[in-house]
Amino acid sequence: MLAAAFADSNSSTMNMSAHLHFAGGYLPSDSKDWRTIVPALLVAVCLVGFTGNVCVIGVLLHSAWKGKPSMIHSLILNLSLADLSLLLFSAPVRATAYFKSVWDLGWFVCKSSDWFIHTCMAAKSLTIVAVAKVCFMYASDPAKQVSMHNCTIWSVLVAIWAAASLLPLPEWFFSTTRLHEGVEMCLMDVPPVAEEFMAMFGKLYPLLAFCLPSLFASFYFWRAYGQCRKRGTKTQNLRNQMRSKQLTVMLLSIAVTSAVLWLPEWVAWLWVWHVKARGPAPPQGFIALSQVLVFSTSSANPLIFLVMSEEFKEDLKGLWKWMITKKQPTASESQKTPAGNSEAPPDNVPAPESPTSIPEKEKTGSPSSGIEKSEKAQMPILPDVEQFWHERDTVPCVQDNDPVPWEHEDQERGDCDK
Repeated sequence: MLAAAFADSNSSTMNMSAHLHFAGGYLPSDSKDWRTIVPALLVAVCLVGFTGNVCVIGVLLHSAWKGKPSMIHSLILNLSLADLSLLLFSAPVRATAYFKSVWDLGWFVCKSSDWFIHTCMAAKSLTIVAVAKVCFMYASDPAKQVSMHNCTIWSVLVAIWAAASLLPLPEWFFSTTRLHEGVEMCLMDVPPVAEEFMAMFGKLYPLLAFCLPSLFASFYFWRAYGQCRKRGTKTQNLRNQMRSKQLTVMLLSIAVTSAVLWLPEWVAWLWVWHVKARGPAPPQGFIALSQVLVFSTSSANPLIFLVMSEEFKEDLKGLWKWMITKKQPTASESQKTPAGNSEAPPDNVPAPESPTSIPEKEKTGSPSSGIEKSEKAQMPILPDVEQFWHERDTVPCVQDNDPVPWEHEDQERGDCDK
């Protein structure tokens, strides 16, 4: 159906497209079906991708807020932010450009549209290379956590976006709006002086933004997978290697999916930039579908995280429980606290109790009278050590696995008294 819609474009539009280099996702057509189906596909991709990337970003920010930042999590967050930026800013422009037969989005949008989308794509490519490198470092020694200073993480992210924004900069310079046969269009207007430079740019940009990053990422993923195949002698090493293998396979799936879905876009890029004066221009349907596939990558990545990462599933459940707990009124929380129904993420488990912290918990959770509390406040009395350990051995407490043990101290002491 979509191919038939593309075939309905009249011959005058096709002839005009063969001689003009359109920019900003603008492809004029007289086919009404074409101007309806492509925006509908982009809207569907945006809805799925927006929901998935918001979930991924929320889980990663919640983990960082709990004090568990890591280099891999930071790079995955950067990848999701680039996907979300594409879906929020570039996809609506593409959908509007396809829907209308004239360009009425203004000069600035025309000038920055292609530059922005290729900046995000280059940032994703460079981020995948960094993810592959860190994945190899983790696979080399799974028992050792790959941790870096916040300054190093920020430096890597800034370097990625700086390089990604500079690579497609010529598109910003030569994209502009222009009247052609009485119709406002967004075109790539290259002066004769810069034709040789832009011809070289058309060859080098796919190499720097797609080919070389994919090659380096494949190299690091291949070495990481080779490290995962080595068997350890201890049970802990085997467990860490299994976790490392799952992480490597998940990240490799993201890299392969991105490369496969981006390949038609780069084929269309090379075809458009190196088409001869009277040679066949790439079909408009192929160009439109290649750009739809570029945005579908932003929807595929969150699905890969959800399907292949057990850790992501658990963190998503913890985030959902945390959001539900936050929405409850404070009055109801105070009533539910003695019943032991409050829930918290398992990462909030406190450190093992020290001898100095035990009396403080007993003072705050003791059901004694006000006079006894004041006496304890004036003169704290340490409990007998043997009696304390005897109570812990005889009472079937679940405090070791309880994320909030101090809330159930009253209930446990009541059981012990009985």
